[in-house]
Amino acid sequence: MVLPQIGSALISTIITILAIGLVIFIVFKLGKTILRIVFGVIANSILGFIVIFLLNYLFDMGIIFTIPVLVSVALFGLPAVGTIVILKLLGGGI
Repeated sequence: MVLPQIGSALISTIITILAIGLVIFIVFKLGKTILRIVFGVIANSILGFIVIFLLNYLFDMGIIFTIPVLVSVALFGLPAVGTIVILKLLGGGI
């Protein structure tokens, strides 16, 4: 039985297609993870700002939206709000 010989052009085409498929798969997986992290940070930030607004409105906490407050709430969300409230109640400089 004689086996047909595969040309080097066909082999390089198959390898190229497999490499492109692998790159697309990796980009999809990384993109999905990155999007999940970004949406989590955005949701945490929005929830944190809503809680600060409600604390200011309902309990007259007097938390001013300064750059450190904005950055900490944007990065850490509700734990940052809790820390800011504790600092405010203990007489911190926030």
